[in-house]
Amino acid sequence: MSRLRELMEELCPDGVEYRKLGEIATNVFRGSGIKRDEVKEKGTPCVRYGEIYTTYGIWFDACISHTDETVVANPKYFEHGDILFAITGENVEEIAKSTAYIGYDRCLAGGDIVVLQHKQNPKYLSYVLSTEMAQRQKSKGRVKSKVVHSSVPAIKGIEIPVPPLEIQNEIVKLLDSFTELTTELTLRKKQYNFYRDSLLNFVRVDDIGVIHIRLSEIAEIGTGSSNTNEGLSAGMFPFFVRSQEVRWKNSYEYDETAIITSGDGVGVGKIFHYIEGKYALHQRAYRIHIIDGRILPRFLFYYMKTTFYRYITQNAVQSSVVSIRRPMLDKYSIPVPPLDVQKKIVSILDRFDALCNDLTSGLPAEIVARKKQYEYYRDKLLTFPRSKREERS
Repeated sequence: MSRLRELMEELCPDGVEYRKLGEIATNVFRGSGIKRDEVKEKGTPCVRYGEIYTTYGIWFDACISHTDETVVANPKYFEHGDILFAITGENVEEIAKSTAYIGYDRCLAGGDIVVLQHKQNPKYLSYVLSTEMAQRQKSKGRVKSKVVHSSVPAIKGIEIPVPPLEIQNEIVKLLDSFTELTTELTLRKKQYNFYRDSLLNFVRVDDIGVIHIRLSEIAEIGTGSSNTNEGLSAGMFPFFVRSQEVRWKNSYEYDETAIITSGDGVGVGKIFHYIEGKYALHQRAYRIHIIDGRILPRFLFYYMKTTFYRYITQNAVQSSVVSIRRPMLDKYSIPVPPLDVQKKIVSILDRFDALCNDLTSGLPAEIVARKKQYEYYRDKLLTFPRSKREERS
């Protein structure tokens, strides 16, 4: 921080100039539409606007998508250092999320993306454009047909502090080192998932006496009903609402065990919860209740959480809504190792699960705390006194 302070005193003794993006841009343009079915594994690297929300952070150096550029009408390209804005979104709070491209391929910008070219430090621009100050300006997007839109003029009108490049570079070094800590925590979760999947990969079945049994042979499989809201208001049970959410009212005696998976719609095939106790179940979810003493319910929960989604995406019914049919569940094959092996696996994965998913003391809590700390530090670091020359004018 002392180096930054020295640079500020040397280069900006009277404060920092604030400029609109349109004033510092060398070019601003919209991308050209790339349809979902035009995305390929190989071809010209490209970015579709939704990926800016879901995949890319402050910066990225490689595209996850590719396309055949010959099928794109009026293709628009971005290159190293350009800033990409997603100008269509679902809510005002996140509209015009931006990211900096620091790779070296020539890439295609999809529709509903605005590309900003400039001569500043791209990471600095991306960091400052993620601050609360910048987001307040972005959030002036207009709502039309339940979708929020921004535009080239709106992007050009965003005002940010623009210190000299030496100061930008120093700020980027400080913020990069801070974000690396959060990235490391996130990588630990990926390591857990890899370890969990490896632990549950029973390829050499003869080594530990594993047999395989269909799910229908070891479990009762049922669905919920559509009138669960009545029970919820009575305060009797926790409820699965659209197969994704548990809501608790009062405590009660636990008396049975079940695994819950979504039957259709959002999250189809994902294993959402492991429940020990009474519950009410939404009609779009399946309940899997173990009735065979050869398999531990929690072992099956971990195994299904690891493999079932992949299985179901290969076998689910494809229509306007992707859905699971009962025969798919019945035929799902379960490895059944000896009970002592199951207990050992469950014990290991329970410890990992607590570390990675406990909202009060595990990795999520640490990541949230680190994220808040970073955001406070970032916004404070990127808040500059305005140049006295600007104030006088």
